Amino acid sequence: METAMEYGSIERELHIDASPEVVFEVLSSPEHIREWWSAETTAFEPAAGATARLTWTDQDTGREQSAPFTVVEADPPRTFSFRWTYDETETEAAGPGNSLLVTFELVPAGTGTTVRFRESGFRERGWEAAVLEAHYDDHRQGWDFYLPRLVATADRLAAAR
Repeated sequence: METAMEYGSIERELHIDASPEVVFEVLSSPEHIREWWSAETTAFEPAAGATARLTWTDQDTGREQSAPFTVVEADPPRTFSFRWTYDETETEAAGPGNSLLVTFELVPAGTGTTVRFRESGFRERGWEAAVLEAHYDDHRQGWDFYLPRLVATADRLAAAR
């Protein structure tokens, strides 16, 4: 018997052979975001309320896709979270119901870090079922591709220090 997916949140737990300080730097610095997430980003401070823009360019077509994001919490080296995929034309700030929340919780684990990743807010967007499923699947596949790159980038930075 098949069970329907919940489409509530995407959660992953990763181990990185780098300190929480290094992992936090990789998550919150435009230079490293470019490396692991393949996104150009405008400069921003890793502090609550800071805003920036992520831009991905398709190497084959040159087509750009862009998304604003707002830092929700930056507590180095423990937590980095942001809201994204919101409509910038809304007068309301990014929040529950109009954006997705991405949280990275960094927990020391021996000489490395356990990263607890969660993206939530899909159901709260009010999308019809097919749109919800499409967005959820797109994000799930994206994180399954980019999170291993986060691990590799942090491991590489730690090894270079």
